[in-house]
Amino acid sequence: MQEDDKYSAALKSVGLKNTKHRHSILAILERCESPITAEEIFLELKQQQVAINLSSVYRTLENLVIKEMVVKSTISGESKALFELKRTGHRHRLICSGCKKMIAIEGCPVAEYEKSLQQQTGFRVTGHKLEIYGYCHDCEPNKK
Repeated sequence: MQEDDKYSAALKSVGLKNTKHRHSILAILERCESPITAEEIFLELKQQQVAINLSSVYRTLENLVIKEMVVKSTISGESKALFELKRTGHRHRLICSGCKKMIAIEGCPVAEYEKSLQQQTGFRVTGHKLEIYGYCHDCEPNKK
């Protein structure tokens, strides 16, 4: 399936029109390995010569979050929201408190605990997010 068709079908499935701005934002998010800010998306769109203002980027992202196509998150202690394409499965990350670099953790270290909680409490878990904060190899020497 071509990229245009893929985004068009995905947007249609959640009741949204396939606009140039939505398509462009989804394409940027799909290429990113880590969550990015609305400002970073805006700058990328400007580089691609897509005519859009920052408030439209925020509005489009919020609509995509509401329709559960995009995941919005924040890093503890930071004021800017981060956005990433919602993919099948989920991701956990190590987050450097120095440079804010995010490192994906392979697999899910919480899956068994989640099942245990469901059995113990009868609570139906629908998802979780794990972020572990510390200092990456590059920033650690600066903390000593």
